[in-house]
Amino acid sequence: GCFECCIKCLGGIPYASLIATILLYAGVALFCGCGHEALSGTVNILQTYFEMTRAAGDVIDVFTMIDIFKYVIYGVAAAFFVYGILLMVEGFFTTGAIKDLYGDFKITTCGRCVSAWFIMLTYIFMLAWLGVTAFTSLPVYMYFNLWTICRNATVVDGANLCLDLRQYGIVTIGEEKKVCTTSESFVKMCESNELNMTFHLFIVALAGAGAAVIAMVHYLMVLSANWAYVKDACRMQKYEDIKSKEEQELHDIHSTRSKERLNAYT
Repeated sequence: GCFECCIKCLGGIPYASLIATILLYAGVALFCGCGHEALSGTVNILQTYFEMTRAAGDVIDVFTMIDIFKYVIYGVAAAFFVYGILLMVEGFFTTGAIKDLYGDFKITTCGRCVSAWFIMLTYIFMLAWLGVTAFTSLPVYMYFNLWTICRNATVVDGANLCLDLRQYGIVTIGEEKKVCTTSESFVKMCESNELNMTFHLFIVALAGAGAAVIAMVHYLMVLSANWAYVKDACRMQKYEDIKSKEEQELHDIHSTRSKERLNAYT
């Protein structure tokens, strides 16, 4: 009845792929959302406290690079939303309960090629997310240094500590963009909530990138298991075909001999 139908439907859900998809969406959402807001906060900090302005013309400066990173974030969010759906669909087609309902689509050569193709893509994306995680750790390191300078300035009286943007490659060597603990802009920056919020947003974005890496590893395990299942199912199908063919041949031989004996008796 209805209960058996519900149990059958629940049995057809690829829970491993579902968990990996949820983890992937959560990681990508954290990385894209928090990363976008952290970049916007970085622009405000550079313009307000470091007195930096956008370069005129087609010169590529730090603000142009931040805009490029924002567009990359938009593309990553859209691409991995679609990719998560595709991996989820692939998980449904390689579930044993779906085979009973919809036939043997997944044990065809096409099914094996699709599984192998997803394994290769997921491995490439995992390496890409490792690079993204390493890259996201750079602003976390820079903001940690800035947060440490602000903390030390309040602990040690009379300390003259400076943060020079040339150390991080944000500006060229010829430009001198730095703030020191003795300046009023530095005190305002340390007391503002914008610095603390941007720092924590970058930390959450780093955690999201790490979650996406874990999701890619989880997907690799799921896809490898699915590919092995498809391969074994294909071999089993060939064995069943050969067995059925031999049984049919034996049946034909037996029928032929029975007819010959009947004719001889007649």
